[in-house]
Amino acid sequence: SSFFYRMGVRNETKVKYFILLGFPTTGELQLLLFSALLLAYLLTLLENFLIILIIRNNHSLQKPMYFFLGNLSLLEIWYVSVIEPKMIIDVLSHDKRISFQGCMTQLHFFVTFVCTEYVLLAVMAYDRFVAICRPLRYPLIMKHRFCAQLIAGCWMCGLTTSSIKLSFIARLSFCDVDTINHYFCDISPLLNISCSDSSLAELVDFILALLVIMVPLCTVVASYICILFTVVKIPSSQGRQKAFSTCSSHLTVVILFYSTTLFTYAHPKLMYTYRANKLVSVLYTAVVPLLNPLIYCLRNKEVRFAMRKTFTCRR
Repeated sequence: SSFFYRMGVRNETKVKYFILLGFPTTGELQLLLFSALLLAYLLTLLENFLIILIIRNNHSLQKPMYFFLGNLSLLEIWYVSVIEPKMIIDVLSHDKRISFQGCMTQLHFFVTFVCTEYVLLAVMAYDRFVAICRPLRYPLIMKHRFCAQLIAGCWMCGLTTSSIKLSFIARLSFCDVDTINHYFCDISPLLNISCSDSSLAELVDFILALLVIMVPLCTVVASYICILFTVVKIPSSQGRQKAFSTCSSHLTVVILFYSTTLFTYAHPKLMYTYRANKLVSVLYTAVVPLLNPLIYCLRNKEVRFAMRKTFTCRR
């Protein structure tokens, strides 16, 4: 509550808590869903912790590319931990309440992590652009200090965007409406159940979503267009394949993350009217974070080699 007070947010709501409807399931399906979500969460944590461990313990991976990958893994551990534990408990629990302050806190951290990931994926695309298109200048440009500044910039973008969005959403009045047709506190359901005029909050959210999504997306597209033109000029097919192999895992992760979040956050209030919104949300809150470490491990030879070396040495 002190966080919102410092931000100058005036809490006008009459609602002290919200009820998250989550997934309407019964009997065996409920238990199956609980088991699947719990397994996905635990595997996501394990995979990302392993990637961080492997990068820290292997000298061959002390490169900017893997420095960013380690930060992506750390980000995704926090990202899933904000949403999934509450979601998993609510599948079996009869009490699906979340306090107003708890809801706003969950929303704040979730938006921070999502926005940070958008920018971080763009930074990783820029790193690949410099590595392939400016290979001789790569060690001079991508120094450790500059990489650390880029990571700090990603987090600043995420925190600033989230704080601005929240300062408008937390001002809304919710009267006696306390039911959220979702499994976590997202922007879309909160805008839809507000009994006050949410047009300004929606406009601010739309503009910020457009900036946070489109600017990094344009950076990614521009980087890969330059990479494509550079790779095409490489005379040997082996050289072209090697250049593409360093980008393929990142490009796959970008496509998965952007495709599942782009339409949801480009116009949040409109998207919430569709029943498929919950399913799309499950993809980017549970499925994509589970797949990302696997994509990087399976498609990256250096990571696979480092993983084998780490576990062989330990045995």
